[in-house]
Amino acid sequence: MVSTGSTTSLPGLLPELAVIRKDFPILERTLAGGLPLVYLDSANTSQKPQVVIDTMVDHLERHNANIARAMHQLGAESTEAFEAARDKVAAFIGAPERDEVIFTKNASEALNLVANTLAWRGEHQVGEGDEIVITEMEHHSNIVPWQLLAERTGATLRWFGLTDDGRLDLSNAHELINERTAVVAFTWVSNMLGTINPVAELTRRAHAVGARVVVDASQAAPQLPIDLAAMPETDRPDAIAFTGHKVVGPTGIGVLWGRRAFLDALPPFLGGGEMIETVRMEGSTYAGIPHKFEAGTPPIVEAIGLGAAVEYLGHVGMDAIHAHEQAITAYALDGLRSVPGLTVLGPLDATARGGAISFELDGVHPHDIAQVLDSRGVAVRAGHHCAKPAHARFGVQSSTRMSSYLYTEPREIDALVEALEYTRSYFKLG
Repeated sequence: MVSTGSTTSLPGLLPELAVIRKDFPILERTLAGGLPLVYLDSANTSQKPQVVIDTMVDHLERHNANIARAMHQLGAESTEAFEAARDKVAAFIGAPERDEVIFTKNASEALNLVANTLAWRGEHQVGEGDEIVITEMEHHSNIVPWQLLAERTGATLRWFGLTDDGRLDLSNAHELINERTAVVAFTWVSNMLGTINPVAELTRRAHAVGARVVVDASQAAPQLPIDLAAMPETDRPDAIAFTGHKVVGPTGIGVLWGRRAFLDALPPFLGGGEMIETVRMEGSTYAGIPHKFEAGTPPIVEAIGLGAAVEYLGHVGMDAIHAHEQAITAYALDGLRSVPGLTVLGPLDATARGGAISFELDGVHPHDIAQVLDSRGVAVRAGHHCAKPAHARFGVQSSTRMSSYLYTEPREIDALVEALEYTRSYFKLG
């Protein structure tokens, strides 16, 4: 086992790490048997700082009302807080316009919104003869909606394969992205392999043939600086999606950002209150973005909590968070390399990947690994991580995954490695 001896001896770690950890009350929890919690499941869901918890409680206690329709002081306060959250999210991702930020209930809904509306009549309608290009490393949320779109429209679904080290195989990119390509959808950072994909390069290729680009940023938004406005027009995707609960925010809230012209051309996804301009029995006209895509009462408190979350990350600094993740990931890769019989799935270069590391341990099922680790206070995830095709590519049904975040310390990686050594001993591996 490797050990740093302290939390400050690794270059790149957040200098105020001890202070940051105190912002997350759950990290001080003691588990059964008096074991301290070692939380290494942040790619699944991140923990929440006290400011997010307090912001949501304060809104419920003092400002709770529906938005955009209650003509009283509480209604005005609630509407102001909700729209302020939109401003904070827009600033967090560098959105060129704040109205391009659409609140959804999660990233899955955001991706389904785009995939569904592309099947309907409009400027960007996908039809028979068109091709949709995805990748073999996608989360199911960025596979199934495009499969459904292809089934409903007669379009052809195609995909990039993976190299042995877990990167996109771009050797046939010119053949895959061609004049028939209508949509290219891919993950910015793989939730299973950790791979960081070349967003600018793929977007340029797609735009060169007139295709639209949709990026799943659920694993990118927590750990990479994103500045959409700073991207050249050719490199900027047409839409990105991410979820609140992975960026130290609450569950039940997601974000779809899209170029104004792209969103304006899409038909509404859900019909109901607040998404209309006027309603007559003969037909209706619709509000502009963002309200066109936010039918009914939205997740108000969750959006306000998300605003507090991304504001918190902004105060820490996304460049600093990214450097911290790379340092912890490199340390984790070194530690895992010391465990006999352990194989990491995905790139072994910390600079080419995010903080989620999936691995196999010869002779032990991932579920058994996770259970033994949990008995030692170490929380990881085991299973297919909603990425069955990526697992199939590497000939496995499931894997164990550890994932770090801005509050992860080197000593927690040491605890993981020790627990894995204990697992080998427990199952009497040679």
